[in-house]
Amino acid sequence: MALSRLYKRPVSLGCAPAPPEPFFSLRLQPGRRSPAWGPPRPLRLHLSPREDVKSLVSSFVAKTKVMNEKYNRFLERRFPRFYVMYSVFVKGFQMLLADAKKARRIKTFMRQKKVMFHQLSYRDMEHLRQFRQDIVKCLFLGIISIPPFANYLVFLLMYLYPRQLLIHHFWTSKQQLEFLDIYHARRKQSHPKILSCLEKATLLIPNPVHQWHFTQLYVKVQKGDPPVVNDLLPLRTCFSVYPLAMSHLSTAHLACYLRGLDSTHLAEDWCRFWLAQWLYFSCSLKNTEMSLLLHAVVLFSTNYPGTRHLGSC
Repeated sequence: MALSRLYKRPVSLGCAPAPPEPFFSLRLQPGRRSPAWGPPRPLRLHLSPREDVKSLVSSFVAKTKVMNEKYNRFLERRFPRFYVMYSVFVKGFQMLLADAKKARRIKTFMRQKKVMFHQLSYRDMEHLRQFRQDIVKCLFLGIISIPPFANYLVFLLMYLYPRQLLIHHFWTSKQQLEFLDIYHARRKQSHPKILSCLEKATLLIPNPVHQWHFTQLYVKVQKGDPPVVNDLLPLRTCFSVYPLAMSHLSTAHLACYLRGLDSTHLAEDWCRFWLAQWLYFSCSLKNTEMSLLLHAVVLFSTNYPGTRHLGSC
């Protein structure tokens, strides 16, 4: 009875009886003097529960990507117009999430380092400013969509007035070129005021050599020729003292918040040349000559060859 309980006796036909398979095997473990009794170890390795969950999630994500690609190809083949709007919405939503993450990182940096808004870099300040405007516009659309059946009216208004109601993440490529031209034309309206204020301020400069350089600069701009680096570097000392230093500029003189070159209708070679000139000029100035750097953005961009509009910023 003891032997029958301890061993199984499999019977094989036509051959010698197979050796009995024990229920328990003798297993030696390192670090132990006595053997450990237990069932034989399986040859197959099992993953931990955490690794099993990771493998399931990765397989689910891979299958989801494959299904999404098939769905996109189906829409592009059967409904091309709808696919364009669908792809713009998906990409716009992804860009909006990326902007939200970046704004959160900037806010965390400000809180940890105890940095004020005006102490941030220009790109971080501009990102926060633009992101706040986008969020306010999204909240406005959400509020007016609350009443029953008001969402249909909102969709109609977004279709009729995309520049006013849609944020720039959801603009098509054609709309981006069109709307950027409109914003550029508005910014360009401030440039004559800036040049006029600059001309009035130079009348207070006592140095006659600097007066002559400013006169030559104005003549060149009025003729339609773009200034170069050598036209501005001799005037660098004038922008660190009265009346052209940053602390002495009037409010009308600071009209133009967004400045830069309108590159939407500019060839790549012209953009590279303008950027090379700008880098050389900006690296030649000191911190006290920041006022000249701000004026140079307008002066270099005025009458720049290759732009569609004269006096582009």
